[in-house]
Amino acid sequence: MASAMLNGAENLTLLRGITPNGLGFRGSDFHGKHFPKLGLVCSTRISKSGTRAIVPKCSLSASRPASQPRFIQNKKEAFWFYRFLSIVYDHVINPGHWTEDMRDDALEPADLNNRNMIVVDVGGGTGFTTLGIVKHVDAKNVTILDQSPHQLAKAKQKEPLKECKIIEGDAEDLPFRTDYADRYVSAGSIEYWPDPQRGIKEAYRVLKIGGKACLIGPVYPTFWLSRFFADVWMLFPKEEEYIDWFQKAGFKDVQLKRIGPKWYRGVRRHGLIMGCSVTGVKPASGDSPLQLGPKVEEEEKPVNPFVFFLRFLLGSLAGMYYVLVPIYMWLKDLIVPKGQPI
Repeated sequence: MASAMLNGAENLTLLRGITPNGLGFRGSDFHGKHFPKLGLVCSTRISKSGTRAIVPKCSLSASRPASQPRFIQNKKEAFWFYRFLSIVYDHVINPGHWTEDMRDDALEPADLNNRNMIVVDVGGGTGFTTLGIVKHVDAKNVTILDQSPHQLAKAKQKEPLKECKIIEGDAEDLPFRTDYADRYVSAGSIEYWPDPQRGIKEAYRVLKIGGKACLIGPVYPTFWLSRFFADVWMLFPKEEEYIDWFQKAGFKDVQLKRIGPKWYRGVRRHGLIMGCSVTGVKPASGDSPLQLGPKVEEEEKPVNPFVFFLRFLLGSLAGMYYVLVPIYMWLKDLIVPKGQPI
């Protein structure tokens, strides 16, 4: 099983054999204090380097299939969802769930350590994540791919991204040759993939041998109301699902790092639109050893306009819950004295 990394003192890759109590602690602070109890059963494993690691073995909450149909977990619905959201995405969504500090923290395990690396940013949207990538890699070597032309139009307006290649495309059917990129990055995109395993298999294929994939996304919440809205809205994978998808695709040295806004103080039960950063290394050239059947989603299948509108409306209303959650947590952070759990 894969090792798991957490922020600050919550790092689950154990050095010198020090073992934390479970996967987290009750209390505060992402940056060196405490995390809420998650209820995961864990085991330890010794890596080739001699590092001991804790491995999640069971679910955060009641099991539900990743393929469960949600209202915005569909490419056509996501297209129209971002047709409107792109107008305010950088100003409404990012401040609550995807801050610059979180972005830089989430990209750190990707090892963007060479300006000449070839990097693909899949589901790059408005280019917010790409702005973090081009701090370390020359923009001319970075490709932003997204299915939303409205999101990409925002990326094209950003001066640091002017030299990036910007293309429309599908995360589950990437227009790159096998063994193409040194790094694969995808942030806030997996929520809309009808078949996450296929998308991660594609990440494996396009990477060079020794290349690293870094996938950033939400984590299934433990609070009952947040679980309800997560299941209505779009895909919120569990931590062990991410790890399992990476391993099945053929990745090695799979690690998971938790991320979150500072004002959440480590509380994760309500859910985050950006909750973890998962990385894996491609050990051999060529396509993934995993064999999959036909695509889950038939994009040309006729859609009843009334059903489409109803699903889109209900999904958008459910998504509003996750706009309100960070406001709620921000207010709690202001009210509850520091050092006390929220």
